[in-house]
Amino acid sequence: MSMSDPNGPPAPDEPEGDLKAETERLLAELEEQRPPHAGPIAQVGAALVALVVGVLGAVGSYALGLGRLTAPGPGLWPFAISVVIVVLSAVLVFTGRGLQDTERFSKASLLTAGGLVTLVVWAALLPVIGFEIPSLLLMFVWLRLLGKESWRSSIVVSIGAVAAFYVLFVVLLQIPLPRLI
Repeated sequence: MSMSDPNGPPAPDEPEGDLKAETERLLAELEEQRPPHAGPIAQVGAALVALVVGVLGAVGSYALGLGRLTAPGPGLWPFAISVVIVVLSAVLVFTGRGLQDTERFSKASLLTAGGLVTLVVWAALLPVIGFEIPSLLLMFVWLRLLGKESWRSSIVVSIGAVAAFYVLFVVLLQIPLPRLI
């Protein structure tokens, strides 16, 4: 083992030097795999979409009723979260032009859109046929198609997760969810 100056850089055969080299290699690999940036217009556009979602959420939760601080209504927490979304989105609208973290649309964007569509379908089916079947299907689709998990893993995890949610929310917490069972 080589001795190095305590104030100087570590020798290449020391663990700290190996860690630094490995970190640099991984960062270079990540940068190489990163999709191209979409630019400032896409950044501001994404912030405006989030702003609209936040405003719609605030309006919808206000309609549910905010209640009082001593007796909160069903819309209080969704309203609070919507206000945070609006504030952060407004900040992004004004500061987003200089950021470089928006990706161009690609095949991966279609997977994200597919996840959003399945979530909307789940929300539409929930009040009609209960939470068990739509949740089972949603979990399976996300694991198998979006996550590329194996058939066995997708089936086992989906059934286990829905069973755990059922026990937690319906049996233990006695939350009135729309359900078949």
